[in-house]
Amino acid sequence: MKANHGFLHPALQVRLLQVYADGLPAATDFSEMQNTGHTKNGTAINVSAENQRLMKLASTAAVIVAMTLITLKLAAWLMSGSVSLLASLVDSTMDSLVSVMNFFAVRYAMTPADEDHRFGHGKAEAVAGLAQAAFIAGSAGFLFLHAIDNILNPHVVTHTDIGLIVMGISLVLTIALVFLQKHVVRKTQSNAIEADSLHYFSDILANASIIVALLLAQWGFKHVDAGLGIIIAAFIVHSAWQIGAKSLRLLLDEELGPEVWQVVDKIVEENPDVRGHHQLRTRQAGHIMFVQLHIEIDKHISLLQAHAITEEIEQAIQARFPNADVLIHTDPV
Repeated sequence: MKANHGFLHPALQVRLLQVYADGLPAATDFSEMQNTGHTKNGTAINVSAENQRLMKLASTAAVIVAMTLITLKLAAWLMSGSVSLLASLVDSTMDSLVSVMNFFAVRYAMTPADEDHRFGHGKAEAVAGLAQAAFIAGSAGFLFLHAIDNILNPHVVTHTDIGLIVMGISLVLTIALVFLQKHVVRKTQSNAIEADSLHYFSDILANASIIVALLLAQWGFKHVDAGLGIIIAAFIVHSAWQIGAKSLRLLLDEELGPEVWQVVDKIVEENPDVRGHHQLRTRQAGHIMFVQLHIEIDKHISLLQAHAITEEIEQAIQARFPNADVLIHTDPV
């Protein structure tokens, strides 16, 4: 049964089970019934090997793509002087810092739970998300000021052909990276990878619009380049807001909402041995979803039967949410 939260020594828990489990054979193995804290079938919930591989792949790919784009865009901006290219360069520079941050945050978040962090290290992803938002917002401010200066003191954009080639390569690489990140997020529910993906998705729109700006610059539209820089800065601020807001919600343990509650309610209500349930609470920490609730069962059944009922409900919830850490308290009625 899951109500002890580890407050009793495991040996004492086994003894209590032996005392109160009426009618059990003497040879019954109680070891699997010991409460080891927040566990999944007696083993601490860790990230699967496949999810670890995917998260590491996505974070490494983001660093490689960001560094490649910085090199290409820096060369193109130095040759062309385009403000929109500078905007993309600043954005890619922030991307690289964020991706490096994610590279380490994702690996730390996957560290198994220990004595000092019994709920795991998943919130490291949300902390990294807040830092991402701050970096991204700062880059948008720099870009906005530079674009305003260019409007007040316009200059001719040169070597637009080089800029177009670089932005074409950037667009292809960014699209490929976002597809990879979306796939990883669907499999792992990683907050850090999702935040990175959201920002790179806005880069796709920005890169496409920069190509348009460079084409217009070739045809003599001088202020379009700087104006687009301001628009891209606004996109970047919007991305920063989305990333920061979601990270803050995770850090404050915001409830996961009806899409999770309704599934859990249905699973519990379909169990014929449960007479009711209450105090359902949910939250997310990185890749792990935490579900806690009280169920009401017949007070006359044995402790072993009560344990079997909670295990059945836990397994049903984990079948729907594989990364769920489920904790159930039984109330006799």
